[in-house]
Amino acid sequence: MVIITAGMIGVGKTTLTGKLAEHLGTKPFYEPVGDNPVLPLYYQNPKQYGFLLQIYFLNKRFSMIKKALADDNNVLDRSIYEDALFTKENNAAGNISDIELSVYLKLLDNMMSELNEMPKQRPDLLVYADADFPTILYRIKKRGRDYEQFDDNPELEAYYHKMWQAYRQWYADYDVSPKMKIDLQTYDLKDPQNVGVILQQVDEKLKTLT
Repeated sequence: MVIITAGMIGVGKTTLTGKLAEHLGTKPFYEPVGDNPVLPLYYQNPKQYGFLLQIYFLNKRFSMIKKALADDNNVLDRSIYEDALFTKENNAAGNISDIELSVYLKLLDNMMSELNEMPKQRPDLLVYADADFPTILYRIKKRGRDYEQFDDNPELEAYYHKMWQAYRQWYADYDVSPKMKIDLQTYDLKDPQNVGVILQQVDEKLKTLT
């Protein structure tokens, strides 16, 4: 099966992806963050680099989902299906112009049309990782990426809150594949016992799909 994970930054999604892939004996596809040369620039100047960042991510995520659907046995850390969420929020914030948004959406439509022509057209399951907003802020601060830190930056903290809210609506609207929500606030994956609980929840969901 092809499983995609989704969720707000800092929630523990990358750890979840690795644990799921190991548990299921599949290949993990990780979001391109550490080797992304545009992301630090975006945090410094979102109005200048917003469109470039979204095109960078769209290209990477399109490549990832094509490989994942072709392999038909893997877990993806984020996917093309949530990419437009960030682009639309950047447009609403004034970081991406209406013309840039239009160009992006037309490109995304072309990519989705190509995916619809593949033998496997969609993932089998979305696993959405959830936590409350204070937990998200705590984990962002704890993992220590300089460009993500929001101390003395109320605009960045406000952006995080807006994305946290937008993600919840995105999950409610998502209808590409079966989906499930897991609670990574209660079940922090740093505790091995919690890992077992979450993996069992996913296993139970997968049984309903076969």
